[in-house]
Amino acid sequence: MAWNEPGGGKDPWGGGSGANPPDLDAMLKKYSDKFGRFFGGGEGKGSGLLLGVLIVAAAVWFLLGIYQVDAKEKAVVLRFGVFDESYGIVGDGLHWNPPLIDTVQKENVTEERQYQSRGQMLTEDENIVELPLTVHYNIKNVRDFVLAVKSPESSLRQATDSALRHAVGSMKLDDVLSTGREQLSVDVQTRLQTYLDNYGTGINVVKVNILEGKPPSAVKAAYDDVIKAREDKERLINEAQAYSNGIIPEARGRAQRQLEEANAYKARVVAEAEGDARRFEQILSEFDKAPEVTRQRLYIDAISEVLENTSKVMVDVESGNNLLYLPLDKIVQRAPASKIGNNKSLSTSDISIIADEVIEKLRRQSGSSLRREAR
Repeated sequence: MAWNEPGGGKDPWGGGSGANPPDLDAMLKKYSDKFGRFFGGGEGKGSGLLLGVLIVAAAVWFLLGIYQVDAKEKAVVLRFGVFDESYGIVGDGLHWNPPLIDTVQKENVTEERQYQSRGQMLTEDENIVELPLTVHYNIKNVRDFVLAVKSPESSLRQATDSALRHAVGSMKLDDVLSTGREQLSVDVQTRLQTYLDNYGTGINVVKVNILEGKPPSAVKAAYDDVIKAREDKERLINEAQAYSNGIIPEARGRAQRQLEEANAYKARVVAEAEGDARRFEQILSEFDKAPEVTRQRLYIDAISEVLENTSKVMVDVESGNNLLYLPLDKIVQRAPASKIGNNKSLSTSDISIIADEVIEKLRRQSGSSLRREAR
């Protein structure tokens, strides 16, 4: 049964049974008096209420002064707008500062932030180049970052633009777009850090990445031709170097081989000359012992050496006016195999057999000539 239904339900406002609800103004006045008596005021007076309001406001004010600083953050505290080194920088943890008296500003000092920029600038050789870059930075001095400069990020942008233009203006276009890009990044980072330190921004430049630059679109076709010509130059230089690396060792090898052959020829000629000299000395010694035999032997050796390299011989006979023609190749073919052997090449013994036949033929021819003269 509902409380306001007839039949004896209880009034939740503490009144008896009735159709009319209680007076709210009277109820509020009742509780106000109780609250005033609790804080020492008389009934009907507002001093106790004011004190309660002040206590509640003080509690709220106290609670509003509680704040937490994360491990990645540091807080800068200003008391009446003034920084004090003794309490001005607060680390991680739970802290309290009086609201409306102290101003707390928290900054993330470990986060690596990025700033990207792109612009056209003039190089040392008066060419226009467009370079995009990215600056990675963090906060190394939170006090300077918050208090020394009104807008640290704006100072960073302006300093980056100044450092990049100064570095690019000291380099040629080819270096900026190709080989010198890494050195350009280092120069821009060093110069930018110097500017930021001079401004007192409290920013630490971690790294400067300069992406691949490109010339303006108006001259891109001409620049592509320059790049192609440079690549052709490098290719030709590499080919010439490869040819040089191949031909020079080969020429040195041929020269060394000729030197070795010359030394070998020299040693051979000297050795043969020395051998001939010793052989001549030995022949001379034998000639002194038996001149006729040695002379005959030398004659036979000379004849053998001459006949080894010829197949036809013309002999001048002293007792006649005709030349004797000796076809040695035909004689060899007619000679029996038992006398000259089975080999096709002539040896010393073969030459001796042929020489004997030639001498015998000469004797017969000489004898016939003498008989004709006697007649």
